[in-house]
Amino acid sequence: MGERKAWLVLHGKQAANDEVRAAVQARRDAGWDLAVRVTWESGDARRLVDEALAAGYRTLIAGGGDGTLREVAEAVVRAGSDASLVLLPLGTANDFARAAAIPLEPGLALGLLDVPPRAIDLGDAGGHLFLNMATGGFGSKITANTSEDLKKVLGGAAYFLTGLTHFAEVHSAFGRFHGPDFDWEGEFLALGIGNGRQAGGGHLLCPQAAVDDGLLDLCIIPAPQDVVGTLATLLSGGILGLEAVSICARLPWVEVEAPEGLDLNLDGEPLESARLRIAARARALRLHLPENSPLLLPA
Repeated sequence: MGERKAWLVLHGKQAANDEVRAAVQARRDAGWDLAVRVTWESGDARRLVDEALAAGYRTLIAGGGDGTLREVAEAVVRAGSDASLVLLPLGTANDFARAAAIPLEPGLALGLLDVPPRAIDLGDAGGHLFLNMATGGFGSKITANTSEDLKKVLGGAAYFLTGLTHFAEVHSAFGRFHGPDFDWEGEFLALGIGNGRQAGGGHLLCPQAAVDDGLLDLCIIPAPQDVVGTLATLLSGGILGLEAVSICARLPWVEVEAPEGLDLNLDGEPLESARLRIAARARALRLHLPENSPLLLPA
């Protein structure tokens, strides 16, 4: 086994988390040289990743919610490093971690330090990298409008409650989608372009997605006549129950054009664009995943 040395980039809100402190100490007691650095403001994750790489660390850990995990993963790739990454999921939704079967208990999550990394893909939306999923339409609005206080109280159910309170604001968007052997245009209610499988607190949008196939899974929910009924189904279980009406494809890239503009959410990062190319960046990141992770193709 290689050098037992790792650098944890930890979201500032988790600095006093006793479970995290105990998990870090357990790794140290097991012989790991584990350094911890805490983020404070925007840009810290990338700066701390650069510091870790400059100091010779070859294994990094991202501790926080989906947004923090994406920031650290993006920073590693942008640095041109082949350092590997462990995810310590500490958010409300933990959508990528749940789909990948990464343990949510900090001690077990850090146990992945002892599992060899696998090369996985990332999504690239016009130069903005994402680990899990790009969502658009009403689903992304729900995620953006769900308050941190509500998430603290209700956990993943906060996204569902926020969706219920925004029913009156439901409206479809018009979009054109083009990719290899794929073309579709029309009014749609929700959109998911997934490297991972779920978003928005457990809403399954791309149930067949894999992180090591060099492809992104595209799922479009066309605007139905029964908007409220369709949205209720989407909020309660994601695409399950809507398979017959959804438009799905697996593509290395897709171009999205929305003349009136489209609001996207990339693992918590908002992005607005009228025209965008979203592509899979194959084998971009070395990630420590459970050997039986559902997001990996069968060996």
